[in-house]
Amino acid sequence: MKKTVRFLLLLLLCISGISFPNLEVAGQLQTENALSLLESKLSRLEGVTEVKRIHSNKFDEKYIVTITQPLDYAHPEAGSFSQRFFVSHTSFDAPTLLVTEGYRGDYGLNPNYREEISERYGTNMVFVEHRFFAESTPSPRNWQYLTAENSAYDLHHIRTLMGEIYSGKWISTGISKGGQTTIIYRTFFPNDVDISVPYVAPVCFGAEDGRHEPFIQSCGTPEDREKILSFQCEILSRKDEILPMLDSLSRKQRLTFNIPLDEVLDYMVLEYSFALWQWGTPTTLIPKTSANTTELFNHLIQVSGPDYFAVSDEPSFFVQAAKELGYYGYDTKPFKKWLTINTSKGYLHNLFLPEDASGIHFDHTLHKKIYKYLKHNDPRMICIYGQYDPWTAAALDDKLFTGKSNMIKVVEPAGSHRARIGTLPPEQAKKVWNTLDQWIKE
Repeated sequence: MKKTVRFLLLLLLCISGISFPNLEVAGQLQTENALSLLESKLSRLEGVTEVKRIHSNKFDEKYIVTITQPLDYAHPEAGSFSQRFFVSHTSFDAPTLLVTEGYRGDYGLNPNYREEISERYGTNMVFVEHRFFAESTPSPRNWQYLTAENSAYDLHHIRTLMGEIYSGKWISTGISKGGQTTIIYRTFFPNDVDISVPYVAPVCFGAEDGRHEPFIQSCGTPEDREKILSFQCEILSRKDEILPMLDSLSRKQRLTFNIPLDEVLDYMVLEYSFALWQWGTPTTLIPKTSANTTELFNHLIQVSGPDYFAVSDEPSFFVQAAKELGYYGYDTKPFKKWLTINTSKGYLHNLFLPEDASGIHFDHTLHKKIYKYLKHNDPRMICIYGQYDPWTAAALDDKLFTGKSNMIKVVEPAGSHRARIGTLPPEQAKKVWNTLDQWIKE
């Protein structure tokens, strides 16, 4: 009986022209149609002008989405601009990680890109490029609309729209200036996300904050700090030999500066200690002061290169720093007898700001608003810092975490600006993951 039924089925398939391989193709087409559901949903979101699928090795689907955003949310009549964000899809039922990038978002194109929190919990990922960077730059570029508040509203608008697609828990995260953006976003829109995880995020109190210089003097061991200082002094003492090398390199890299080259060298030396600790460069790599000038110069540019001080076609970060995000200063006292510059005060404006932003003055409203919100609230927020990262000088104050049941501050011992959950010692990492496990399950 079974053989007869089987024979009849095969005969029927042959008569109808259907074969087993075609059944497999039909299944593939059905799967592709199911996957295109997200693209359809994204295309229907209000203000979305383009949805482009790109390849991902980490997610089932990934799209570049372009959306029209107001230049100024308080004054919609001011006009609009196009903002880019990326949507990486796992499941409509999964939690969603909102990455609050503080700069350009080009690395979001990488098919292997996935944040560690998304990797662990299998989340979707919505990655938002910051306004006034890369593909999200208005034309003309009017600096009055580059504010932390407007950037928070950008995120809120995208989060609200994407909430129509993803209804699970939302987690926001960002690194460095992106971490600042995570904190700013939580301050302006406390209920948009369930959890915030800012990494190495400073909250500065001024254009030249003042806390970073003494902080650097506490990094590492006395022997480390002496080695750094000796190297800096040795570079400046050989200025006549090094300037031709710097000139040649700058020409080769086609760098231009707002200040003379000898002053550029001064700032490279002043920046050296900050950059070394920020990125965790081992002091064992510092050449001896008896090394030849070429070796000294090569090490200097590896840690503190001239490109940082060059004129940039995307000065948006420095405009924000001068307006309300803040920055750091330099301690020039140990180098007075060698420096060409008389003072480093005001260097942010002199070196980095474009002419159309020269009249900007620092506004203290933002950092006061952040501290007021965090003082009186207890959001689920885990802040990760590195012990020797100079930006930790402007970390959120320990007092904000005292007596709180949700807010947590974790400092990686001897850590740098590269501090992440995955770089923490096992016990610290376990505490962070266990907390996130609990919050996500609830």
